[in-house]
Amino acid sequence: MHIGLNAQLLAPEGTYRAAGIHNVIHNLLVHLPAQAPADWRFTAMVSPRIDTDYPGIRLQHAPFDTTSPLKRIFWEQVLQASSLRQFDLYHAMAFVAPAYSPLPTVVTVYDLTFLRYPERLSRARRLYLQAFTEKSCRMARRITAISHSTKNDLVELLRLPADKIDVTQLGYDHDRFRPASAEDIAAFKAAHNLPERFWLFLATLEPRKNLLTLIEAYAQLPADDRLPLVLAGGKGWDYEPIFEAIDKYDLTDSISTPGFIPSEDIALWYNSAEVFLYPTVFEGFGLPVLEAMACGTPVITSNVSSLPEVAEGAGMTLPPHEVDAWVAALHQARDDAAWRETASAAGLRKAASFTWEETAKRTIESYERALD
Repeated sequence: MHIGLNAQLLAPEGTYRAAGIHNVIHNLLVHLPAQAPADWRFTAMVSPRIDTDYPGIRLQHAPFDTTSPLKRIFWEQVLQASSLRQFDLYHAMAFVAPAYSPLPTVVTVYDLTFLRYPERLSRARRLYLQAFTEKSCRMARRITAISHSTKNDLVELLRLPADKIDVTQLGYDHDRFRPASAEDIAAFKAAHNLPERFWLFLATLEPRKNLLTLIEAYAQLPADDRLPLVLAGGKGWDYEPIFEAIDKYDLTDSISTPGFIPSEDIALWYNSAEVFLYPTVFEGFGLPVLEAMACGTPVITSNVSSLPEVAEGAGMTLPPHEVDAWVAALHQARDDAAWRETASAAGLRKAASFTWEETAKRTIESYERALD
């Protein structure tokens, strides 16, 4: 059995795109071969800028740089067709398959932001997903959704049959994301000139992350009640209002924006923070929340879409747009050491149940259903 994997959204390391969907694709490529029958083979179709070695996966590079969205779509919808017949099954690992495929196809859908909150995406990305995702899902034999929330949205918004959709919740690297020693944390804080206590947000800076609500709530705290706030992550699209809000509330001395965080440093950022804040309005899964919990960091996040699947019963979950609720939560996060201790322990327990091995296993089961 030869499985073709469209992994064009696998990003070069060191870019802000090396997060999110890239992270899921990367970890599936790492774990799929071990979960598959011994006689299965995998070929991942990737950008020529990708040179990572994935044992058990053959890389097939596109003839030009597909990190450009327009070039990637041209490859995906036009050039790719000529190479598909070498496979027995095709997996579109991010939303969209070719308009015509001669193979049994599986499509992975991360979220339906482009339908739920279309204003939160750039126009080009929104139009692309609206034009191709539904068609790809209807053509596919199976759909994998990364949360029960996304599955419910596929049924509600696209009227897809529930029995066609397999939920493949995500995992995390248990060797990387775990509580660090006090010595390692102290050394990391010293190296990055970090204060003893601070709050952290870490993800791409873009409208969907709802940072304007967080900044407004933070601004309402008395100055003496604020811990330093770090908004870490690469600049996505339409990030300017975030910096305008920091200036508006005169918070440049309290809020820092270190930019893109290399993957090898992420776990120590989580470990070093007193609380992880993630006020996003919509997520397919919320992987940063899971990773922070796995590091023993208390989490405050939104109570919408998939976030309760990850954080409920561990962290604090709040309505994303209720500024007063976020103000109260920040007060508690600062002053209530008992809550922090309880949330840390509960987060560690819940995070332990999520593994990439299980994600890969569920994905292989979806392939097998597609081949029946």
